[in-house]
Amino acid sequence: MSVPSSAPSYCVVGGGISGLTAAYRLRLAAGPGAAITLFDPADRLGGVLRTERIGGQAVDVGAEAFVARRPEVPALLAELGLSNRQIGTTGVRPLILAGGRLHAMPQGTLGGIPAEASSVQGLVDGVTFARIAAEQSRPFSWRPGADPTVAELVGDRFGEQVVTRSVDPLLAGVYAGSASTIGLRSAAPTLATALDGGAPSLTDAVRAALPPPTGGSVFGAVDGGYAVLLEALVREARIDWARVAVQSVARGPDGWSLTDDEGRRWHADAVVLAVPAPRLPALIEGVAPRSAAAARRIEVASAALAILALPGGTPLPENSGVLAAAGERLHAKAMTFTSRKWGRRGNVELVRLSFGRFGDGLARNVGDEDLLAWAAADLAALFGIGTEPVDCRVQRWIDAMPQYGPGHAGLVAEIRAGLPPTLAVAGGYLDGIGVPACVASGGRAAAALAAATVARQTSR
Repeated sequence: MSVPSSAPSYCVVGGGISGLTAAYRLRLAAGPGAAITLFDPADRLGGVLRTERIGGQAVDVGAEAFVARRPEVPALLAELGLSNRQIGTTGVRPLILAGGRLHAMPQGTLGGIPAEASSVQGLVDGVTFARIAAEQSRPFSWRPGADPTVAELVGDRFGEQVVTRSVDPLLAGVYAGSASTIGLRSAAPTLATALDGGAPSLTDAVRAALPPPTGGSVFGAVDGGYAVLLEALVREARIDWARVAVQSVARGPDGWSLTDDEGRRWHADAVVLAVPAPRLPALIEGVAPRSAAAARRIEVASAALAILALPGGTPLPENSGVLAAAGERLHAKAMTFTSRKWGRRGNVELVRLSFGRFGDGLARNVGDEDLLAWAAADLAALFGIGTEPVDCRVQRWIDAMPQYGPGHAGLVAEIRAGLPPTLAVAGGYLDGIGVPACVASGGRAAAALAAATVARQTSR
């Protein structure tokens, strides 16, 4: 692309939602003359946002939903003229499999942490119920700024059953992790804020941290799949897509020099690295060693999905899905009845089953046929569904789930603090694993680079 010498040039490494948002924001900030090259060797852009056709229907085989009360995705859809494509859930609720039984998902909890004992009545035993009810009467101390694992705090105050039966199933769905590996400040930041503010008990803190009821759907999705959003971002960002991987980033005589896996060099005034955490250290070791060292401390998990398209009319439960506690006699950690959660489209019933937790090699090592057999066995065992699917798909996401351990915010601060002004990072390992947080991280990276580029050109 030929541009005026005064026009900035940007490189964005990574074509997931974080990188695409960064490219789009850079285009808005820098204008039509800027050169924006995006590097991603994949067969399509979007990273873990991927839409496939299964049973004749558009199905997201990565992330399928976003938290609707966060503003980032609805605002982005509105900017792109796609507000009419945002959909909500039907309102049916999920189940939890714990203690060998199916239970209704507790209400009045914050990420499974109850605001009162009645929230988990029936899910936990009588001893645990009494412990929760009496928690406010027990001495409680909290050090502002502390970041224990969720299990350490909740287990101490409410008991182990609350951790394993109520909290863990949700964290396994979000992070492919558990309450014993995820830090409180990442899993429940509003709860940490309430505790820092002097809440006299965990019960009081949960009540203060619960978001007010909105009356609308908690989760949103895009009609037609995330591909609709991705295509709009690519179109509006007007990127040059280089279908190669970047192997190294180095300071050039006037900006940055990137070397791809074919040995070619690319120049940029500023660079966004929107790659997964495991890929970051090798790229920045030579220019930001402190940031690289911090990034190496972020652990990751892998997950696999088996998506089944069952014949229309297959009698699925009137629930949005099932979250399974660890140790239950089920292969999957979660199943989503997509046709119930979002409403049926076409003449199939769509079901997603998710496998893999932090520390296991299941998603990496178990074959497709075995995963599909496990999915069928789980549906039969829980609900007596033995119908053969008319279509199916297995999708693996290897090392794609960053673990937000205790002190994660400190690691992120180290990563960002060690970067030169015209080098920025974005991605799901920084400020949140969900799509809204990824959109925010891409926007933050673009804003930082746009400001740094303007400052640099002014000083010349």
